[in-house]
Amino acid sequence: ARAVPVAMKRLFGVKKEKAPVPTLDDATGSLDKRGASIDAKLHALDLELAKHRDILRTCRTPAAKEAAKRRALQVLKQKRMYEGQRDVLYNQQFNLEQVSFAAQSAKDTAAQVSAMQTTSKELKAQFKTKAFDVDRIDALNDEMADLMDQHAEIQDVLGRNYNVPDDIDEEELMGELDALEEMMGEELLGVDEETPSYLVDDALPETPEGVEQTLPNAGNAGEALSGAEVSVPKNAEKAQ
Repeated sequence: ARAVPVAMKRLFGVKKEKAPVPTLDDATGSLDKRGASIDAKLHALDLELAKHRDILRTCRTPAAKEAAKRRALQVLKQKRMYEGQRDVLYNQQFNLEQVSFAAQSAKDTAAQVSAMQTTSKELKAQFKTKAFDVDRIDALNDEMADLMDQHAEIQDVLGRNYNVPDDIDEEELMGELDALEEMMGEELLGVDEETPSYLVDDALPETPEGVEQTLPNAGNAGEALSGAEVSVPKNAEKAQ
């Protein structure tokens, strides 16, 4: 491109570049900076008010006290003015945040609608294919049911026992089992009745409590008997 002569620029002027359109983020950032500046001014005024309070406490003459009051009132007026400006900025910032939230929600809604439209087209295209044919799916389901029935029949055939008649009555089997149990019970009772009395062990007498009995060894059994005193019952002595 040819360079525009300086004289032509002066005569016709130069097209000015348009400033970028401010966004909500730019506006919110500007309000944040202004709010921070006002907060700093309010902090400085609070420190100045604290100094004037100290001066009022230490004033001795009425004239000095009156002058300190006027300065304190001036500082209070400035503080009230900045507090009003800060409230206005807070309200503006709140409104911008609400607008920003609404704008972002609109963008999200548009994105969701676009995604749903795209998904709907894809689903329609898939449902038109043979893989989603309802009749074929129904036929496939019936075929799978038949195959499962055949599988169950095969398992039943493979699970049969060899050389076992099919016409066995379960009630008849239960009757035979009961008869066997009765026969076994009668045999046990017969064994108990036929046992000779001399094979049955007599119950041994119980040892009195508090009395210790020592049994002699097998080798010294004779000595123990010879040295033991034989006690004769009183009835036997009277008979003699």
